[in-house]
Amino acid sequence: MKIVKYGLACILFAVGTHSAMAFDAPAQERFDHFKGEQSTSLEEALANFAEYNEKLEVVLNGELEPADMAEIHQLTYTLENALERINIELAQLAETLEEVHLGSEQLAYDRVREAARLYLETARKIEK
Repeated sequence: MKIVKYGLACILFAVGTHSAMAFDAPAQERFDHFKGEQSTSLEEALANFAEYNEKLEVVLNGELEPADMAEIHQLTYTLENALERINIELAQLAETLEEVHLGSEQLAYDRVREAARLYLETARKIEK
């Protein structure tokens, strides 16, 4: 089975390398053929992040071979998608916290109550 995985990885690597060299494509364009799992919400991003980190750790526990490198390469697409969504959500969370902060300075009780509720709703998702 490892021979088949090794052979497939070599073929994929050779085809990818040849294609990239033939078209002189930048590194980013060479590997865009994998999309990975999408993360359309914070919950989904956190779940994908945890699941694919586990998968990555399993692959790293063995002796790395070309097939493993191909698998790692594919895993990183989902991890990148998850991190992108997490970064977007955390940036929005920071903006919401700033609303709480500014509202507290101005004694804007309703503004603070609503912004803090939104802040905590998202913050609780990442505490776990």
